[in-house]
Amino acid sequence: MPRRKVLLAGGLAAGLVVAMAAQGAPALANGRPAPAKHVLLLSADGMHQADLTWYVRQHPHSALAALVHTGRDYTNASTTFPSDSFPGMVAQLTGADPGTSGVYYDDTFNHALLPAGTTDCGTAATGAEVALTEAADRSQNPITLDAGQGIPSSALGGLPTNSLAQTLAAKRALTAAILRMTPKPAALLSPAALPVDPSTCTAVVPHQYIRTNTVFEVAKQAGLRTAWSDKHPAYEILNGPSGSGVDDLFTPEINSVADAAGDDWTTDNALTAEYDSFKVAAVVNEIRGYDHSGMKRVGTPAILGMNLQTVSTAQKLPASDGLQGGYTAAGTPGPLLQRALAFVNGEVSRMVTAIHERHLQGTTTIVLSAKHGQSPIDPAALRRVDDAAIIDAIDAGWASGHPGTKPLVTFSVDDDVMLLWLSDRSTAARSYASHFLLSHSAPANRITDAKGTTSTTVASSGLTRVLTGKDADRFVGARAGDPHAPDLIGLVRYGVVYTGGVKKIAEHGGDATADRHVPLVVSGAGVRHGSVRGAVETTQIAPTILALLGLDPRSLKAVRIDHTAVLAGVIRH
Repeated sequence: MPRRKVLLAGGLAAGLVVAMAAQGAPALANGRPAPAKHVLLLSADGMHQADLTWYVRQHPHSALAALVHTGRDYTNASTTFPSDSFPGMVAQLTGADPGTSGVYYDDTFNHALLPAGTTDCGTAATGAEVALTEAADRSQNPITLDAGQGIPSSALGGLPTNSLAQTLAAKRALTAAILRMTPKPAALLSPAALPVDPSTCTAVVPHQYIRTNTVFEVAKQAGLRTAWSDKHPAYEILNGPSGSGVDDLFTPEINSVADAAGDDWTTDNALTAEYDSFKVAAVVNEIRGYDHSGMKRVGTPAILGMNLQTVSTAQKLPASDGLQGGYTAAGTPGPLLQRALAFVNGEVSRMVTAIHERHLQGTTTIVLSAKHGQSPIDPAALRRVDDAAIIDAIDAGWASGHPGTKPLVTFSVDDDVMLLWLSDRSTAARSYASHFLLSHSAPANRITDAKGTTSTTVASSGLTRVLTGKDADRFVGARAGDPHAPDLIGLVRYGVVYTGGVKKIAEHGGDATADRHVPLVVSGAGVRHGSVRGAVETTQIAPTILALLGLDPRSLKAVRIDHTAVLAGVIRH
């Protein structure tokens, strides 16, 4: 970004701390004005606190630096566990840990539901995959950017394989096309792909799966407008149990065909940046007082925001666009990740500029965080392990002692964490699985240089600890017997990534510092300045959003159950 532009961005962000009294902020019950009228929440998925610190140090006049320097910078913030996108975003917008929200990952299993497509609910056995991913979209083979809405394919043809050579006019045309997506993405989900409720024999829509209400629902009850943008239509879950929390929900499908080679938007980092720019365009329209399409004037929402994926793919891809992905041996962002961080800074500047142009800087607060981090940061620690082979070995060992029984592992989620749902939930079965994992030595490969890998092994299936029963429930805050919760939780050795291939160098989901230590900055209207070193959690974002808007944080069910607190010292009185 040109220096002139960066300096402008910094000045704009600094302007967010202007006193709000003259802007007509809503009044609290005690007669004092609410700190803000608008809260913009941004999640830069994969970003670590260390990444933000490095970028601000290298670019002291950037938009990100301005947010940090003029706001409340919580330098010891942690995501929930599992540190996945779905529970991570739910946590920020409900205040709930997974055990309270019932949301443990984007693709899980539920012991109490029936499989997708079940019609004879009286005799069917319970137990179903809950795939709240691109697998739930109406469009399949191929999956399309509009998730099956029916926007003409000529408009959604994607970018050429070399997206950097695409003309500005063509990019604008693609953005204009996808901005025509519905603000009600539940219509883009296929009921045949969703699990079935045995009591009603109907498909369970994502918002029916979550157990806790969202900040959007609380704002709607107060007569305020809401908007959000995310990466799958299944993020309809953020509507909350009412099904109507978000007025304008924009969800272009990230795992869709993006170019002539058939790649999706995550397989090339430049494509990911193009994808993120669609959502930023939607948010800019909303800041300017329109719906996400930019066609209908509706007023700037009280709560709005989005997630950005570009940092995440720059961390996971070994290389892209001729640049090395991930980190250097010293833990410094490598060339691709540096470019991704600069991209995020530019998009933040773009949104801040829109705030300034609408003269909303005195009544808008920006919250910057991340749904999850990514591990490992040290490339020498990386060990890729084939989790499918481990699961097969567990099932084979169980079958040898229990002929004729079902495979023991009904469902697994293995990124840099291992979550297992078992067909036999007895103490004996859990003990067997735990003992097997901790006594099994698994093949692995590691990077030896820029050109190749070498074979090695990892002890204990790559795990440091296995939790089952009450220990597992306690670790995720689940009630005993929760049908949503995994039966076994495996915490991995730092650097282990479960994958059958060698296409990624990092993952998330686990409990390592690199998975969970993310930025948390609150900057703008009504916010006290300063750096806070004490430990905080991203669940605290939700009640803080409500407090900034002058709404009661205890309106959130999770605040009452988990005792989630407003971030200390954030609001200037």
